[in-house]
Amino acid sequence: MKTAICNYTEFKIYPARGMKFVRGDSKVFHFINTKAESLFMRKINPRDIRWSTVYRRIYKNTTTDVSAKKKARKTKKVERNIVGASLEVIQQKRNQKPEVKQAAAEQAKREIKEKKKAAVAKKAAQKK
Repeated sequence: MKTAICNYTEFKIYPARGMKFVRGDSKVFHFINTKAESLFMRKINPRDIRWSTVYRRIYKNTTTDVSAKKKARKTKKVERNIVGASLEVIQQKRNQKPEVKQAAAEQAKREIKEKKKAAVAKKAAQKK
């Protein structure tokens, strides 16, 4: 059930209740009753009206939760296995020192270059 909020009193307006007023500049105002609408039209400040939510908030007569937001849940980090590598292997690689990682990367590059050279040499041998 969608509720609107009265532009004057800040009370909740339930469906099929209240009224709308559209000003000349096309701004829409929602009012809970004709009393609030009348006070708005007479330009009486809602801070001066003792029963309005604005007055009660200023003078701390009640605790109001006009725009209370839900607390967002904190996301939990979950670590899972990747296909072909267990969680222990992933942890081991993550905890390796940078020098070891760099050496392994260079070794892998060398192996790839050697394979390419071998493939090129094999093609050259086939052409002859």
